[in-house]
Amino acid sequence: MSKFKKKAQVKQDIPTSSMPDVVFMLLFFFMVTTELRETAIDVQQRIPEASQLRKLLRKSLVTNLYIGEPRKTEQFGKEPKIQADDVFIEPKDIILWVNRQKDLLAENERDQLTVSLKVDNEAKRGIIADVETELRKANARKILYTTLEKKKEEK
Repeated sequence: MSKFKKKAQVKQDIPTSSMPDVVFMLLFFFMVTTELRETAIDVQQRIPEASQLRKLLRKSLVTNLYIGEPRKTEQFGKEPKIQADDVFIEPKDIILWVNRQKDLLAENERDQLTVSLKVDNEAKRGIIADVETELRKANARKILYTTLEKKKEEK
């Protein structure tokens, strides 16, 4: 006979009894730590409705400006304010803000930056005209007015 004996087969299974616990802990962790909105909107947003709308092809080239009455009126007053990212800015600061937004894009995409104006329907036209003028000075000529789709009336 042979001098060598076969070794007994040893099973090396990975215990999977605690795997559902680990999966649910990871799921819960990511649900708690994930932010869904990039900026906190601190101005009131009653967006007007429109009947003719177009969808954007590249949303990565769009940056938002919010115009409306501040939600914290006791701190900021009742006059409409301009919110860029998470801070309130003045119309004179728009050129600097646009240049910072263009710096975040690739060099060949900088002239394709689209500024989306989300304006409260109660905002005065004066502040909107000031923003448009400053955007023109900053050479941000693609402006998008965000609206809601008008619901079709049932007959």
